[in-house]
Parts: sequence; C-alpha cells; structure tokens
Amino acid sequence: MSFTLLHDREEIERFLRTDVGLHIYSLGDLDDFFWPYTIWFGHRSHGNIDAIALLYAGMTVPTLLALNADVEPIADLVSSIREILPVRFYAHLSPDLARVLEPTHHLHAHGLHRKMMLSPDAEARVQVPAATRADPAALAPVQLGTGDLPALLAFYEEAYPGNWFDPRMLETGQYVGIREEGRLVSVAGIHVYSPRYRVAALGNIATLATHRGRGHGSCVTQALCRMLAGQGLDVGLNVNADNDAAIACYRRIGFETVAHYEEYEVARRL
Repeated sequence: MSFTLLHDREEIERFLRTDVGLHIYSLGDLDDFFWPYTIWFGHRSHGNIDAIALLYAGMTVPTLLALNADVEPIADLVSSIREILPVRFYAHLSPDLARVLEPTHHLHAHGLHRKMMLSPDAEARVQVPAATRADPAALAPVQLGTGDLPALLAFYEEAYPGNWFDPRMLETGQYVGIREEGRLVSVAGIHVYSPRYRVAALGNIATLATHRGRGHGSCVTQALCRMLAGQGLDVGLNVNADNDAAIACYRRIGFETVAHYEEYEVARRL
C-alpha cells in the first residue's frame, strides 16, 4: 500500500498550508469541532508528505477531498485507498483524477468548480440596490443562533433543497440572515470555521426565489465576510464554474479564483 493513515494534526497542517486556497476546507476540518468526523490518508515521498486525502464523515453521505497541485501523488494515493472507501460518497477531486476511480466506481459528475479566496485587502464594494436605499432596515442582516434552527430548516427546504447544511454549524454563530415580516428570506453561512486554524469557508448561501434580484444574497454574503475577516481569518468558498451570476457577485465582494476541481457522486461497482 502506498498510503499512510495520518493522526498528527501539526504534520497535516504543515502540508495543507503549502496551498491554503486549495486546502481551506481541510484546514478547517482539523479543528476540534470537525476532527472526530475525519479520516486522513497521506502519500509520502522520501519520508515527506506530498499528497493528502480527507474523508469527512460528519454528514449522512461522506465526502472525499482529494486535491493536490501535483496530480501524480494524489492519483497514486486515491488508487491505493479506493477499495476501502465507503460504498457511496461525494467527492471533490483534482481535475483528471476521476479516471482513477472509474475502474471500481460509478461516477455521476456535478461539474467543474472554482475555489475562490477573499482578497486580504478586499473592501466593501456591493452597493445597496436603489429600490431599497430608502429603507436601509430592509437589508439589515442579523446574526443567527441555535434558536433560529426551525426557521432556518424551513427556509432551506424552500430556498435550497438538497443543501449541505449541518445544524451543528449554527453553534459557531457564523450565520447571518435577512428577515422580512419575521420570515427569513436570505441567508449566508459557513461550511467550515476555525479561529484556531484561522480559516473559514462560506456555504449554504441562498435566497428565496420570490426575493432574488434585490441584492439580498450580496448583502448577507458581504456581512458574513466582514464578520469573518474581522476575526483575522482566511475566507474561501467553492462555486460551480457555470454559475456566472454567483461568481460575478463574489468578485464584486473581493473574491479571486485560486484553483479548479471537479465534484462527483460516487458509488462502488458491484
């Protein structure tokens, strides 16, 4: 076998920090909040780690993160572990890595995605839409907490079915939303958050269909970015490469593309 099970967080972190933008999710998963749900596989060359794959089991369907600037060592690593991976899982793979799983697994592609990072010197550039400037309170994001869980679940059921929301995330306090007449109409949150490792990844950003096109999504995303950047965190996100509207919004806020990867639903061949 050409893989090693990794347990030393400091060793893992040293490797991941060689490319924070590419590995920001994995860095966040080193935090005590996520660590119990992780399995780390390493590939070594001359005693040094040159690729890491993470299996995150904190959701109903596990997720494999197999990302590396150099495809050869991560391909060798995934080839070594593919027989011991779960029967079904979701995967974030470096481009051209899916071929390694094809002999043993069925893959359903979810397209090319971008990894984007918030520029350290990004300034607030999103303007409040003219139609709402007369009523600033209409676009006033509020911080959400665990008491908002029922309302948030109802919101996602309508605005973002099949989302990747984990109710535990509300415990971090890093979710913001806009309410109209007491009802959540737009929300931005995180997938990973770790002050200890100084990273955060945005996720579960959605707006009700009836309220889109009014600047709500930009407003909650920008408010959350200010919260996270104010804590001295590196802030990143993943977005489908075909989602031009979202990419344009993130660019206006100050995000820049740092890498590409592919997403798949994966199931072992019987």
